[in-house]
Amino acid sequence: MEDMRALSYGLGQQYFEERNYRGAIRALRPVVEETPDDVGTRLLLARAYYHAALLKPAEEQLLEVIEREPTEYYAHLMLARTLERQSRPEEATKHRRIAAALTGDEELLKPHRV
Repeated sequence: MEDMRALSYGLGQQYFEERNYRGAIRALRPVVEETPDDVGTRLLLARAYYHAALLKPAEEQLLEVIEREPTEYYAHLMLARTLERQSRPEEATKHRRIAAALTGDEELLKPHRV
């Protein structure tokens, strides 16, 4: 079973790198369901949702990452971007501040332009 999980993860990563985000989602979703505490895989799945413009599932995955790993600055940054794309800048500001505080990078306070 471990081999199948590794194969699915590798396939998901390859799809992501090829910008086939929906393929990445199909490959990564079962891996996340089987290993829900794997923050790295869940974060990659969230990124695939984000790039596929599936913002609500991206938000849900990012909230799960933050719940499991509150100091994961990139999850806060991605959540801020996801919220901004949903026209929720006030909520995004909180997560930009957290990301900036975790890294010391004040550039992260600036809203992302897509």
